[in-house]
Amino acid sequence: MSRLAHDRYCDEIAHQLGRLRSVVTSGADLSATVPTCPDWSLEQLVRHTGGALRWVELLVRTRAEKEIGLSEVPGGTGPEATGDAAALDAWLAESGEAVVAALREAGPDAVVWAWSGINTAGFWARRMTHEITVHRADATLAAGLPYEVAPEVAADAVDEWLEIVQFVQRALPDDSASELRGRDRRTLHLHATDTAPELNAEWVIELTEDGVVWRRGHEKATVALRGPLTSVLLAFYRRLPLDAPGLEVRGERELLEFWLERATFG
Repeated sequence: MSRLAHDRYCDEIAHQLGRLRSVVTSGADLSATVPTCPDWSLEQLVRHTGGALRWVELLVRTRAEKEIGLSEVPGGTGPEATGDAAALDAWLAESGEAVVAALREAGPDAVVWAWSGINTAGFWARRMTHEITVHRADATLAAGLPYEVAPEVAADAVDEWLEIVQFVQRALPDDSASELRGRDRRTLHLHATDTAPELNAEWVIELTEDGVVWRRGHEKATVALRGPLTSVLLAFYRRLPLDAPGLEVRGERELLEFWLERATFG
């Protein structure tokens, strides 16, 4: 189990943003509701994503020692005109170029405020990689376009999501994630069926009394979610239903649904 290199995260942010821009310029209806984020239209989703990139760029570039409010981010809300795909695309391009440049210049070890307590630019490179990877899935699903992601990126996104669950359990004891505990050590198994063995794209998650414990590997579990890695990732992020083509649930489906209902932050 290992994270990607800092430069790879920077490359992936640029790549994912390019793919998101292609959705914006595809002729998709920007006013359409995003099925996986029903409170947002496609344009609102894109503005949220670009605004997050600009916020992180400001944090990293200034080596922020404390949180910066979103209202303080220059250009953080996007172009004034709504429904203008060209303006939205240009704003996204500028946002991506700026955050990638700031992250590359800082390097992974630069000290920067972060909500996670991992106060480095490297944290933000990883977090933004997966933020845009998953929100690009939201956008492509809304536009009815195909979606794919590199296996090593998808696997790292699952790792990071599990680390976030653990962080929330430690830092926010009143969050719904606190219910993901269990004295009977119930277990979940995620199993990608289409990846090379060396990627080890399988996860075992234990719901212990002290909180979630997880590891990569193949073990018998209370419930297993099997399928192509991209589909497993999107189902785990609640972007695909468990009955989506190619996915298979074996064992106590109710436990997996219990997890998905409570790991809802982010």
